[in-house]
Amino acid sequence: MSKKDKTEEIEELENELHPDETQVEGNDQSVDAEDTEETSSLSEKEQMEAELEKEKDKFLRLFAEFENFKRRTSKERIDLFKTAGQEVIVSLLPVLDDFERALNELGKSSEKELFKGVELIYNKFKDTLKAKGLAEVQAKEGDAFDAEIHDAITQIPAPNKKLKGKIIDVVEKGYSLGDKIIRHPKVVVGN
Repeated sequence: MSKKDKTEEIEELENELHPDETQVEGNDQSVDAEDTEETSSLSEKEQMEAELEKEKDKFLRLFAEFENFKRRTSKERIDLFKTAGQEVIVSLLPVLDDFERALNELGKSSEKELFKGVELIYNKFKDTLKAKGLAEVQAKEGDAFDAEIHDAITQIPAPNKKLKGKIIDVVEKGYSLGDKIIRHPKVVVGN
C-alpha cells in the first residue's frame, strides 16, 4: 500500500470513530457559507435599493423638468395667441386714425346722415379691433409724463406751473395689444 492509500484509510477510520466531530466541522463550514451568502445578499440588496433610490431621484427630476417645460411652452403659446395679429392690427391703426379725423370733419358739416353712416362703420371697426385685444392707452392733458408709456414729440413752455413736466396735448393716441404697448401715445410735454 502506498502512503496515499494509507492516509485515506486513516481518515475513514477517524470518521467512523468520531462521526459527530466531522459533522460539526461540516456544519460550521455550511454556517460560514450561509453567513457569507447572507452578507453578500444584503450588500446586493442594499446596492439594489441604492440604485432604485438613484433612479427614483432621476425620474423625479426629469418629471419636474418636463412639467416646467410644459408650463413654459403653454405660457409662450398663450402669449403668441394674444399678439398673433399684432402686425395686422398695427397696420390698421392709421385707418382708425383716419376714421377719427373724418368724423371730426363730418361733425362740422351739415350732412348728419353721412356722419351717422361713417360713425357706424367706425364703431364697428373699433369694436372688432377691441375684440381682438386692442385697447387705447389713456393719455390726457394734465397727466404726468411717463417715458415708458408716452412718446414726447416736443416740449413747449408750460402755460402755468401746474402743467410743468405734464402732458399738455395728445397728438396721436396710443394703443396696447394685451399687456404690450404696440404704439405709444405721442404727446407734447410742458417745460
